[in-house]
Amino acid sequence: MLFPQPDVLLPQLRAAGVEPDLDVLERAHYRAMSLMDVPDAPEPTAETWWQGYLVDFIAECGVDRASVGLLAAQMARSIPDFGWTHVGPQVWDGLRAITGLGVKTGIVSNSDGSVEGELRRLGVCWAGDGSDAGTEVGVVIDSAVVGVAKPDPRIFAFALDALGVRPGKDVLHVGDSLRYDVMGAIAAGLRPVHLDPYGFCPEPDGHEHVSSLLDVAALAG
Repeated sequence: MLFPQPDVLLPQLRAAGVEPDLDVLERAHYRAMSLMDVPDAPEPTAETWWQGYLVDFIAECGVDRASVGLLAAQMARSIPDFGWTHVGPQVWDGLRAITGLGVKTGIVSNSDGSVEGELRRLGVCWAGDGSDAGTEVGVVIDSAVVGVAKPDPRIFAFALDALGVRPGKDVLHVGDSLRYDVMGAIAAGLRPVHLDPYGFCPEPDGHEHVSSLLDVAALAG
């Protein structure tokens, strides 16, 4: 739902000689996520995740391979790793379509404690007290707040308990990572749906794929 802010990324990418548009930046995000999902890739840690993501992200943006490592290290130092405030395409329409079905809906995010506030501030969604913008959801779970992160199935239990829903294959979890979202949902006994608009999933068998949140409404319906 939220992506790295283009206005923060672009100055250093332009200085490296590339001028990616929003479509290229979106594709680069999904490529970077998929490369971290490759089965034999080392599992990222809290200390290595952001720089590892940036290596693959800026390479997909067209930066010369010889410069990728140095630029990724530079960007990792100067850009906060969870400063993700760019709302992805079709997020608003997709979320409205899902909640419009009358199904219970919640957000489960690996973040730094800021995701609920950012989603509300950006007018995407809100839980709890009313808001004058965005879509109402039942709960927003942030890994930094609850103390456990995907793919640990316990993070999903917080959302299920708040929504009053039992785990099962009629509960969909949608996310863009095979490692964190798909495997986490399977461990929690849920139905995983991989948001994979470019078909980058390294192990596509055994779970469903969608290209946008609008496609999720059809599955949920």
